[in-house]
Amino acid sequence: MRSSRTKPELVCPAGSLRALECAVNAGADAVYLGLKDATNARNFAGLNFDDAQVRQGVAYAHKRGAKVLMALNTFAQAANPEPWYRAADKAVELGADALIVADTAVMAWCARQHPMLRLHLSVQASATSHAAIEFYRERYGIQRAVLPRVLTIQQVAQVVKQSQVDIEVFGFGSLCVMVEGRCVLSSWVTGQSPNNAGVCSPPSAVRWTEKPDGGVDARLNGVLIDHYGPDESRAYPTLCKGRFMVENQREYALEEPTSLNTLELLPRLIDMGIAAIKIEGRQRSAAYVEQVTKVWRTAIDRAAGDPDHFAVGSAELAVLARHAEGQQHTLGAYERPWR
Repeated sequence: MRSSRTKPELVCPAGSLRALECAVNAGADAVYLGLKDATNARNFAGLNFDDAQVRQGVAYAHKRGAKVLMALNTFAQAANPEPWYRAADKAVELGADALIVADTAVMAWCARQHPMLRLHLSVQASATSHAAIEFYRERYGIQRAVLPRVLTIQQVAQVVKQSQVDIEVFGFGSLCVMVEGRCVLSSWVTGQSPNNAGVCSPPSAVRWTEKPDGGVDARLNGVLIDHYGPDESRAYPTLCKGRFMVENQREYALEEPTSLNTLELLPRLIDMGIAAIKIEGRQRSAAYVEQVTKVWRTAIDRAAGDPDHFAVGSAELAVLARHAEGQQHTLGAYERPWR
């Protein structure tokens, strides 16, 4: 169990080398990245790292005292797990400080082949209790677990209290309506599981069609999931955040676009002994990474230094609001006012 009142690490996304540099320069304690293939859960064209970029990013981060975590957080294909094993080997070769893993076969490979490699249990493993986390610690030697965004703040505190490994939670970024690692919604339409393909809406299945009114239809494998008016901002289409006709009203049937923002909970998270706070957004721009990292760096430092007088500043909220999905914030499952 982690001791309380220890300043948590700030773990920030890096979908590109430029984003990595921005995160480190803005004060990230660690960055997380993935390779250019389906072994990571942000498998988009134009994102992620080749071997040379990982090596360069590791050197850049280490020179400035930051860590690099490699996301190997999809599930290996039963017919061909070799790409996941090779990615784990590559992480060691390229100098990554830890692997973020979800698949038990990959964990077993790392435990056998690279026993000194630090393993972080990915949110994709869907471990929501200390007993589940202990299973992975005993069998595969994980040293940190990232909690899914489905627990209340009280439940998080209990997991931290009872766990023998460090606990990491999400602090800011896009929310997922599903329990991470268990979503099969997009595979119902595309035939590709996000837990294997590394993306909720495979780019090959996405189609944008301009309409006579100047708007755009968004389709996923031919299924209409949204229509944007001429002046509406357009998000990357996913089924869970599509707008559908429900009882003659067009609305977000499953989840309205909004971002998790736990800035106000920082003193409580620090007091309970959270080891790391993660910022979501490897698919976002370097500007997003830089600005959000700066806000969270200063906020964590203030909350750790003087928790009794910590208050979220209006300027900080304004920055985060600009980068929030739908320009909306929520505490998500951390706080359930209906209980």
